[in-house]
Amino acid sequence: MALQQGNISIHAQNIMPIIKRWLYSDKDIFIRELVSNGCDAITKQKMLTPGGEEEYKVTVTVDEKAGEIRFSDNGIGMTADEVEKYINQVAFSGAEEFLKNYEGDDKGGIIGHFGLGFYSAFMVADQVTIETLSGSEGAAPVRWVSEDGMAFTMTEGSRTARGTDIILHISEEEKEFADEFRVRQVLNRYCGFMNTPVYLEVVKEEAPKAEVADGEEAPTIEVKEPERINPNAALWLKAPKDCTEDEYKQFYRDVFHTYEDPLFYVHLNVDYPFNLKGILYFPKLTNDFGTREGEIKLFSGQVFVADNIKEVIPEFLMLLKGVIDCPDLPLNVSRSFLQNDGYVKKLSAYITRKVADKLTGLFNTEREKYEGYWEDIHPFVKYGCMRDNKFFEQVKDTLLYKTTGGAHVTLSEYLSKNEGKLNGKKVIYTSDPTRQSANIAQYEAEGVDVAVMDALIDLNFVSFMEYSAGVEGLSFARVDADAATFQKEVSEDEKQQHQADEKVLADLFTAATGNNDLTVQLTALKDTSMPGMLVQDEQGRRFSEMGRIYGQDFKLPERYTLVLNAENAVVKSLIKQEEGEQRDLLAAQLYDLARMSTRPLEKEEITAFLSRSNKLLEMLCK
Repeated sequence: MALQQGNISIHAQNIMPIIKRWLYSDKDIFIRELVSNGCDAITKQKMLTPGGEEEYKVTVTVDEKAGEIRFSDNGIGMTADEVEKYINQVAFSGAEEFLKNYEGDDKGGIIGHFGLGFYSAFMVADQVTIETLSGSEGAAPVRWVSEDGMAFTMTEGSRTARGTDIILHISEEEKEFADEFRVRQVLNRYCGFMNTPVYLEVVKEEAPKAEVADGEEAPTIEVKEPERINPNAALWLKAPKDCTEDEYKQFYRDVFHTYEDPLFYVHLNVDYPFNLKGILYFPKLTNDFGTREGEIKLFSGQVFVADNIKEVIPEFLMLLKGVIDCPDLPLNVSRSFLQNDGYVKKLSAYITRKVADKLTGLFNTEREKYEGYWEDIHPFVKYGCMRDNKFFEQVKDTLLYKTTGGAHVTLSEYLSKNEGKLNGKKVIYTSDPTRQSANIAQYEAEGVDVAVMDALIDLNFVSFMEYSAGVEGLSFARVDADAATFQKEVSEDEKQQHQADEKVLADLFTAATGNNDLTVQLTALKDTSMPGMLVQDEQGRRFSEMGRIYGQDFKLPERYTLVLNAENAVVKSLIKQEEGEQRDLLAAQLYDLARMSTRPLEKEEITAFLSRSNKLLEMLCK
C-alpha cells in the first residue's frame, strides 16, 4: 500500500473521551487496556469461526534493552480501512458495529477492539506502532506509527499471520514500564482472571561470559520462556452447585495471599434483571475494626477494574473480602456516573440483600454454627445495621447477645428470660467482664443474664438499638449504671435512719476523697458482704466516652454516685466511729475499692492506695 500520512480525525462527539484518557488515576492502566483489546480481538475471531481448535492467546513481551513493550494477539486483525476507521477516527463504534453485523448468542464481553483504550498507550510511550493483518481474504498487512497520538504514518506492514502487534517505545520518564517485574505486577493485578490466556515474555541481554583473543565477546540475547499470567479459573463464574468447599477456600487463599481460611462465603450469581457474579468472604474480624478495611475486587467481564469501589459495593461490606464481576459496567466508568446510576444502585441493593439472606439462612437452619461465627462477625453485622436500614430490617431477628455465662441469645430471648427480674424492658451489659466482675456477680445472683458488649462499636450500637429495635421502652444499662436491682425492701423507720446517716457519710467521704462532686447514697443491699459500689448515669457516661473516642476538645465532669450498703459491717462501723485518721483512711479505702470495679486506678492513685493499705494494716496490728 502507498505511504499515507495525516492527523487523527477528532470529531466533536468524541472530544470529551479524548480528554478523559488523561484522567486515568493510574498510568499502569494502559496495560489492562491493551491486553483487553487483544482479548476482544480474539473473542471476535472466535465468534466468526466457532468450534475452531486454534490456540488463542495474548502475549506481552518486555524488551528491557530496547525499552519496548509488545502486545501481540492472534485475533481478528484489521484491514487498512479498519485502521483508518477505528484508529484514525478515534471511534468507539467498532465493537458496536461488529455486533450489529453479527447475529449470534454470545455478544457479551466486547469492550471494543480499539478505541479510547488504545490511546492510553500514549501516556507512557513516545512512539506507538501497530502491525496488523486481517483474517479476511486478500487482506494486506498494515503498519501504523505515531509519536503523539495525533500525527501518524501508515504503510504496508510485515506481519504474516492474522492478528495484531502493538509496540510501545517507552519514554525516558516512564522507564519503570519497561521493567519485567513492574509489568508482571500490573498484569497480575488486572489480568489474572481474563478468559483468554495471557502470557508474559521477557527479552534480556545477557552479559558476555568471557573475553576472546580479538576482543570482548558480544552479548547474547536471551528470551525467557513465556509465563502464563492467568492460569487460575474465575471461580465466581461457575454455578454455586458446581463449586466445592475446598475450591472456595483455595480460591480465597490464592487471591488474598493468606493461609487463613474464611469463616463462610456468599456466592452471587444472577443474570436478570442485571448480570452480576461474585463471591464475598467473611474473614475473621477483631473487636477493634475501626481502621480495618477488607478487599473487594471489582471486575468487568473478568477484567480487574479497582479495589473497594464504594459506589457499587455498600460501605459496610468493605469489611469483607471477595470479588464482584459486573460485565455491564464499562471499564473506565467515572465515579460520578456510578453515584447517580440507577443500575448501580440496584446492584448495591441486591448485594446487600444476598448477604442478609446468607446470615438469616445460617441463623434459621444452622444456629449452632452461626453462634460459633458470631464473635468474629458481630462487629460487621452491627456496623451494617447502623449504616443500612434495609439490612437491619432483614437481620435484626438474628442479632445475638453473648452472655457472661457463654450463651448466645436474641433480644426477644433475653427480654423473655429476664422478664420480671428487671425494671422494664432492659438489657444489662458489661463492657469489661474482668474489671466489672463484682457488679456482674450481683446481677447473676439475682438470676439476671449479663450481655457482653466489649467491642468498640457497641458504644454506638446500644444507642442505635434503643431507638431502632421497635421495642417500646427498651433500654440498655451497664452493670454499674445503678444499684436498684440489688436493693431490698426496708421499713419506713429504716429509710428515715438511712437518710440521717447518709448526711454524715456524705460529709465524711467528701472530705476523705476531696471530691466535691461525689454523691453519696445509703441504702440496704441484698448482699451484705458488699460495702459499696460506684455507679454512673448511663447516658452521661456514654456521652463522655463518645467524646473521648472521637477526640472532642471538651470534657464533661464525670459525676458518680457512691452507693453504700447499710447492711454491711464496714459501713455500719464507719457510721458509728469517732472522727479520726483511721475513719478517714477507711472511707478513702472503701471509695477506691468501689472505683476499682469500674476503672483502673491511675499512677498517683495506686501509690496512695498502697500507702493507705499499709497504714491500715499497721493500725489493725496494734
